[in-house]
Amino acid sequence: MSGDSPAEFGAPWPARDALRITRVRAVVTAPEGVPLVVVRIDTSEPGLHGLGCATFTQRFHAVAAAVDRHVGPLLVGRHPADIEDITRMVHFSSYWRGGPVMNNALSGVDQALWDIAGKRAGMPVYELLGGRVRAAADSYLHAGGATMEETIEQAAAILDAGYRHVRLQVGAPGLGHYGAPGGAGGHPGSPYPDGWDVWRYLRDTPKLFAYARRELGEEPGLMHDVHSRLTPKQAVALARELEPYRLFFLEDPIAPEFYDRLPEVRAAAPMPIAAGEQLSSVTDAARLVREGGVDLLRLHVSSVGGLTPARKLVALCELSGVGTAWHAPADVSPVGAAANVALDVTTPAFQIQEGHVYGEAVHEVFPGTIAPRNGYLYPNDEPGWGIELNEAEAVRHPPVTHLHERWAARVRRPDGGIEAP
Repeated sequence: MSGDSPAEFGAPWPARDALRITRVRAVVTAPEGVPLVVVRIDTSEPGLHGLGCATFTQRFHAVAAAVDRHVGPLLVGRHPADIEDITRMVHFSSYWRGGPVMNNALSGVDQALWDIAGKRAGMPVYELLGGRVRAAADSYLHAGGATMEETIEQAAAILDAGYRHVRLQVGAPGLGHYGAPGGAGGHPGSPYPDGWDVWRYLRDTPKLFAYARRELGEEPGLMHDVHSRLTPKQAVALARELEPYRLFFLEDPIAPEFYDRLPEVRAAAPMPIAAGEQLSSVTDAARLVREGGVDLLRLHVSSVGGLTPARKLVALCELSGVGTAWHAPADVSPVGAAANVALDVTTPAFQIQEGHVYGEAVHEVFPGTIAPRNGYLYPNDEPGWGIELNEAEAVRHPPVTHLHERWAARVRRPDGGIEAP
């Protein structure tokens, strides 16, 4: 913590032993250029500490400040075993509760406490959750080239590496394109020549998948991420155009502001709908499941508060016939990725896990980082998450502010209107 003296805010009952939380702090590092936020909780037992993912890449300064100045002091003096009570206390403590900043701060605390619990028990976290229902989590990677040919070349390489599923995106004119390279000056004569054209996107995306099936065959599971840029009617039209290509899922077809329309989009779409990445409320995620908005719930687990709320949503998915497909590209820390895999291997609701191959620098900062084997992600068998943080390496990779914002400010239509990034 910075700026505040450790203070005990009062335990509600006597603890059965003398173990206490002594320090809570955020560490920000960017070994691949993307800012990652990790919370470290130290205890009165020498060497016993826990790590949790609190990564909100676009507002990492705010999350770190929330952890160091507001959340951390609430925990000092508490027993680390009281995970449920501590997470509820942190959730209610801000009065205006929820939102991605506070929920990521909460997630860092929550996952760090689970890490400590596993280390105290001498067990990996997945065993604390009831043990495995599968050996490993099947995962997918992204292919996104400037042309259809480049995209399919990337996809073929991913499949050759042992993966069975791949997400496909293809470039287009405009600097605001998502998931694949765009090009400047793509719309000469327009008020904003670097704009993204929704009508071209709707025309070209089915062509990509027709080409993919011709080149890759019938077996691979293919996905596509709309990235929330369509109206409900446009989303239905795209889904129907993609029907012949048998997508494993269509991701985020409409913006979260219009999730009340997701049930009708899902009902009209011939393929499964995956959504929820941008939610920062566990109750909103529960509504998506209960009201029939999704086939696969796709959350950034830290944005809803961490492992504790996520496992409650997992139980709801199990009872509702909904699958899980957690968000996890480069802007999830290896600690968060380990939490995803622990959830994946302990629930029958699991469907697929978004993957990312972390580079060497990440493995140096986070020893124990999970690496894929033939497209599968196996949980660590070490106590807790099985991941540590090398802070000497972490400081060698300082974060840069406004990386995302510089791109998002240029995501516009050719007429100059701002678009959801």
